[in-house]
Amino acid sequence: MPDPSADTENASISEARANEQPFGLHGSGSAPDWRIWLGLSITVIWLLTLAIYVEHAIGWRHIYDAPIERVGNFLEGAFAPLAFLWLVIGYFLQKKELMQNTDAIKMQYVEIQKSAEQAVIQSEAVRRQAFIQVAESVRQQLGAIAAFLFLSSQSANERGVVSQERIGELWESLNNSDPEGFSRSLLQIRANHGPAYAYKLVWGTPIRTKHSDNFIFNFERLLEEASEADSKGMIHDALLGSAHGRLYQWMIEMRETPPEGFRYGEYDFDPDEVDEPA
Repeated sequence: MPDPSADTENASISEARANEQPFGLHGSGSAPDWRIWLGLSITVIWLLTLAIYVEHAIGWRHIYDAPIERVGNFLEGAFAPLAFLWLVIGYFLQKKELMQNTDAIKMQYVEIQKSAEQAVIQSEAVRRQAFIQVAESVRQQLGAIAAFLFLSSQSANERGVVSQERIGELWESLNNSDPEGFSRSLLQIRANHGPAYAYKLVWGTPIRTKHSDNFIFNFERLLEEASEADSKGMIHDALLGSAHGRLYQWMIEMRETPPEGFRYGEYDFDPDEVDEPA
């Protein structure tokens, strides 16, 4: 859905650009700047006044006969006010041009800033899309690890509690883009039995320990990539809330705080015994 505030902002910028006019000595548009008109008017009046003064007070003939130094002094005093006038007018014209240049630089800065923000947004979108593709492959890998962990306890011998038909269905779902089926099955088995059997499921044998360590290693790398791809942490939290994420947290919990009678890395018990130890 389009953002109304963004449309309003774009319309304002377009209107401001449409109203912009290039600056020159003649000001905005084709009409000369009022300062130019003022300077020209004062200059004409001043020159007419000088001409009248010379005509009535000195006389043009006497000016021709006057020494050159006196003529120079006269011209210096006569045109000094005009020089000062145009100096002031030039100052204000330059000030106006500097203000317009400053406004143009500010607009360019805003445009550059917006372009940088858009580039950051696009970069994050590309990074997020790349992460989603990588995450799907990692989820499939985690599903395969969970499958091997599941099979090591549920179909290794005759005491497995899951039928071969059900295991076949889980493999089929894993191949059909449902990589968390075995993780959900492990969580369900854990819920149906006590903490001792739950510990055996993930840390009960050296091979199960290897599978669990491998699962933890790959899932933590996936969490790290999720944190870099999504600064808000939404993907990170979603991963922890998935079946893989809950299985990961269960593995960590069982490794750090084993049930009574168990020690991590020791296998002096029956890994497939369902009953709780004395």
